[in-house]
Amino acid sequence: MELNTRSLQQSGSSKSKGKIMAKIVEEDEEGVEEEEDSLSSGCHCFLCAIKEPDARLRRASLAAFFRELPYCEDDDAGGGAGAGVDGGRSCGEVVSAVWRAAMAAPDDPELPSLGAIRCMSLLLARALADVEWRRRGRNVYVPYYAAHVIGSYTIRSSAHAELAVAAGAVRPLLAFLGGAMTWVEQRAAARALGHLASYDATFPAVARHAAEAVPLAARAASTCVGDVYASFVALAPSKRPKYQRDLLTRGLDGGGGGVVADGEERKAEEWASQLQCWSLYFLSCLASRDVSSHATICHDPVFLRELCQMWGGLANGDSPAGVGLLRLLCRTAAGRAAIAACRDALSGLCDLARSSDDWQYMAIDCLLLLLDDRDTWHAVADSTAARLVDLAELRHLGPRRRLGNAITAALLLDDDDDTVHGRELGMEAKEAIASLREVQVERKGREDAMSRDELVKRRIMAKEKKRQGNDMFWHGEVEKAIELYTEALELCPLSRRRERLVLHSNRAQCRLARRDADAAVSDATRALSLARPAANAHARSLWRRAQAYDMKGMARESLLDCLAFAGAWLNRKDGTAAAAAAASCGGNPKLPYCVARMISKQMSLTGLFSAMATNSSSTKVDRDDRMPNYSDGDGDDGGGDSDDDDDPDESEEEEFAEKEMKLCRSGKGLPIITDEAWRRLARRKKATSRVLSHDHRS
Repeated sequence: MELNTRSLQQSGSSKSKGKIMAKIVEEDEEGVEEEEDSLSSGCHCFLCAIKEPDARLRRASLAAFFRELPYCEDDDAGGGAGAGVDGGRSCGEVVSAVWRAAMAAPDDPELPSLGAIRCMSLLLARALADVEWRRRGRNVYVPYYAAHVIGSYTIRSSAHAELAVAAGAVRPLLAFLGGAMTWVEQRAAARALGHLASYDATFPAVARHAAEAVPLAARAASTCVGDVYASFVALAPSKRPKYQRDLLTRGLDGGGGGVVADGEERKAEEWASQLQCWSLYFLSCLASRDVSSHATICHDPVFLRELCQMWGGLANGDSPAGVGLLRLLCRTAAGRAAIAACRDALSGLCDLARSSDDWQYMAIDCLLLLLDDRDTWHAVADSTAARLVDLAELRHLGPRRRLGNAITAALLLDDDDDTVHGRELGMEAKEAIASLREVQVERKGREDAMSRDELVKRRIMAKEKKRQGNDMFWHGEVEKAIELYTEALELCPLSRRRERLVLHSNRAQCRLARRDADAAVSDATRALSLARPAANAHARSLWRRAQAYDMKGMARESLLDCLAFAGAWLNRKDGTAAAAAAASCGGNPKLPYCVARMISKQMSLTGLFSAMATNSSSTKVDRDDRMPNYSDGDGDDGGGDSDDDDDPDESEEEEFAEKEMKLCRSGKGLPIITDEAWRRLARRKKATSRVLSHDHRS
């Protein structure tokens, strides 16, 4: 096959390439433990050819080597001095050296133009066709490294991708994606295929296999976590495949010593996440360029149901994973129809839309696309309206602007009719949309017609209701406090966003005390939608919602809110009790005990393998082990909350916050319990309560 050698004419490339390759050789000779350290040995013919200073001789030697390597009869099992294909080096060792070169200089055209990519494609095909050869000695490493060489060289170069397609790499890569060997090779194949599908020049060659590729990638994304756990993590270290252990632990064992089992498991979890994300990226490339693939992707309802739960995790936070593919599917009628018919997918989108995930805006995009389609509006509104209205006052979120207005417009029908195509909405959705219309249309119109004096009067009345609500809360009358905060919200002008934020956040705290997790999430989300200068910027509401999500068993959402709260807490530089407590740590601020404890708990529950590794008895949380109810202020959000003036309750709130902080730091934080327990707390603080009550009345 004739290869493209135009890149060989580029001036100046040989010197830089020679330096890179010489560095690789030097590291190999010094025995530096790197990613393929378990395979490295002395420098022989291949590496000598790379070090050759004469460009003409170097290219000739390398081209000849890449022509011969796929047909070698390597038998390295005996480990004799004469074994190997390259002066004693096994085929696996040589391919790993090529992979090192590709990783060090993925844009360097010399090795690909001399046949490196073609050689790797032929080695993949041989590994599939000749099982006996594949199992011989260290040849078992060849498919993994060969697929990674192709993936590394095609990560940024369309020209290299064209070489891979011309060499016939697509077919063997699809076989490995389908599980021809193990999940290790499957991961490398998914990476390479995603790169090949991302270029205009090579996409048609991949798309020709879409009928086969889509189900394979979907199955890989759905089953990879279970497969990795069952075939590797769940096994005793001595029973795990040795070559997989070598690949996973390179560089982690500190220089050829014993294999570290916990290091293997951490790496296996990271690789399983990458396999899932790369499979989804491959599907996204197909879906973005070929809309006819949407129907195939949506054909499996189980895959669609699980898609929103597939996320990159903390290790792959830069990958939109499942929601990225869902947004692409929402751009076609076939995709929207399938997603609208899947209530689990809609619920997952709502959960993501009401979280502090970086991809929150993508979930909202999906829901808006579904609501903009009159054919899917009814099913989507019926399932999501009750939760989506919590975001109706969201202004800006990342690159998106006026999202709240878009949500309101999508939910409110122009004809004021609750039926679409003869179908009527459920009661919960009807009530949510009616409430949205009353606030965003009717009430806004009434307030626009009010005089300034009347608005000021309503604001003063709302502040008084809030003060009374605070008083009731600290005396254990939580239900009464909820009523007073609700009345304050009805009075407070819509333009007073900061004051309404505080009221929603306070009411969320009351909902937590009542263990009404759904209502607490709703109020905290509304507070976060009102936050300035950006959404999700109110630390106390983040912590309250984290606790509510913990009650609901939604570990991922709780973890993300905890991490957002922790970031805000550690970066505080104001003069509040929280900042003072942080400053008291000698310039090394620490998280409150209950926050650190919550993060630790949710980290253990959000691991990819947690559902499989943990049985029901070990995940049960005893009553005494529930997360403590902590706020870095009190139920009223203290100083600096008002838009225009200081809050007269600030001294009370900071005093309580300081005491509560001490409890939380010591690990003796207050559990979220009943009204009676709150009354007992109030009685224990009787003297303080009298003083605070007197301050309120005055």
